[in-house]
Amino acid sequence: MPRLVMKFGGTSVANLDRIRRVAKRVGVEVAKGYEVVVVVSAMSGKTNELVGWVNEAGGPLYDAREYDAVVSSGENVTAGLLAMVLQSNGIDARSWQGWQVPVVTTSAHSSARIEEIPNANFDAKFAEGMKVAVVAGFQGISPEGRITTLGRGGSDTTAVAFAAAFDAERCDIYTDVDGVYTTDPRVSSKARKMEKIAFEEMLELASLGAKVLQTRSVELAMRYKVRLRVLSSFEEQSDNAGTLVCDEEDIMESNVVAGVAFSRDEAKMTLVSVADRPGVSAAIFGPLAEAGVNVDMIVQNIAEDGRTDMTFSLPVDQVARAEKAVRDAMAREEINFHDLIVDTDVSKVSVVGIGMRSHTGVAARMFKALSAEGINIKVITTSEIKISVLIDRKYMELAVQALHDVFELEKA
Repeated sequence: MPRLVMKFGGTSVANLDRIRRVAKRVGVEVAKGYEVVVVVSAMSGKTNELVGWVNEAGGPLYDAREYDAVVSSGENVTAGLLAMVLQSNGIDARSWQGWQVPVVTTSAHSSARIEEIPNANFDAKFAEGMKVAVVAGFQGISPEGRITTLGRGGSDTTAVAFAAAFDAERCDIYTDVDGVYTTDPRVSSKARKMEKIAFEEMLELASLGAKVLQTRSVELAMRYKVRLRVLSSFEEQSDNAGTLVCDEEDIMESNVVAGVAFSRDEAKMTLVSVADRPGVSAAIFGPLAEAGVNVDMIVQNIAEDGRTDMTFSLPVDQVARAEKAVRDAMAREEINFHDLIVDTDVSKVSVVGIGMRSHTGVAARMFKALSAEGINIKVITTSEIKISVLIDRKYMELAVQALHDVFELEKA
């Protein structure tokens, strides 16, 4: 029988009424003849509550192994409740925790990565008549036999991994939105839901701030060619509902630009007059990496008299950590600079599209549209299918709307 993976996030299973609604949705797919693997998150707000208890009980230096044991329990509750409701609806269902499958992971507690999902247990149970396996997402088991968790968005990653492991026909990700939009509808009223989007485009949008799918899950889907469908838990569904995330070859014709993404809370840091010599970049960004700073856009000015300026962007909540890292490196005489300038009032806006590979003039249109609105560009970076700019935060929404208009993204 064909297999289907369905993933339901925290808002979709926030209470028993919503869990009953999920059970009906699963029942529809069982009636179509699928063997179904359902991956569930903890009820909305439950994980935050559990994390709060861990911090209160264990303090700032809590045992990471016990953190995973506590925090993973939220998904266990949801899986058990959904299995019970499915059984009461006459569907042969069974809940599975990560260690029972088993979902074999690395030993990196709270940020483990999936290494293997053997299918022998599920194959045997489906052969015996089980119709639905309800899997607690976000969790697995380490080689040492300890419970692990996969980090933020881990249930999405779990679902895609199961779809790959079991050669599922599709992986449906049910959320509180009805698909992937050309930009955030809260910023532009002209935002349009896309019927299809390529893996690469979705990966860029996810990494640039779009919150619909977690980056690791898209990476995994692209690697194993897992067709993803993003759709709403709260609307009636048709076979063409939501947005299909698929291979580029499955899209007949695509716009030059697929979407506009943004990251509101960015910062810009400039090291003024750094020595221009081999190894200086490593001396700057090595300590930043060790401090856990996520550096994004990097620009080095033209050298003059053996000195240059180095500018980079980073999340605004990592500025203090970054400042300490570079000043400590200077104190150790690993680097030297004349001044450190920080701007914590910037945002990043990006246009993304696989059509950029074969079309010229995208950058020119983008910069002209921003110029027409009086928006100054501070930093620019490009890739094969992306152009990102750093601008003053007060212009972010205006920039998104202007770019959405100039590339006519409201048109299919």
